[in-house]
Amino acid sequence: MLPRKQVENQQFTFAGTGEIYSFTTLQEIPEGYDEQAPYVLALVRLDEGPLLTAQITDLDDQRLNIGDRVEMVTRKLTSEGEKGVIIYGYKFRKVLPRA
Repeated sequence: MLPRKQVENQQFTFAGTGEIYSFTTLQEIPEGYDEQAPYVLALVRLDEGPLLTAQITDLDDQRLNIGDRVEMVTRKLTSEGEKGVIIYGYKFRKVLPRA
């Protein structure tokens, strides 16, 4: 067993950029996300090191590859209730070329 590193209430700010570590396209999706099917779910390795799971958005007809650079964006996740309250969260998209 590896020794654990103690971290006491430290706050970290992440740049919100990283690269695709692995990905898959989900055809059978959780209830409430039907309007987004199919969608790409990826493991993203942030530039600071952590690995997280996130939906990939704004692909259109672009091809996604392992190692592609991505950036975090705020997008609609779902809506709920009779009034259709929109729930926002983070997703990632391929880094846009700079002008």
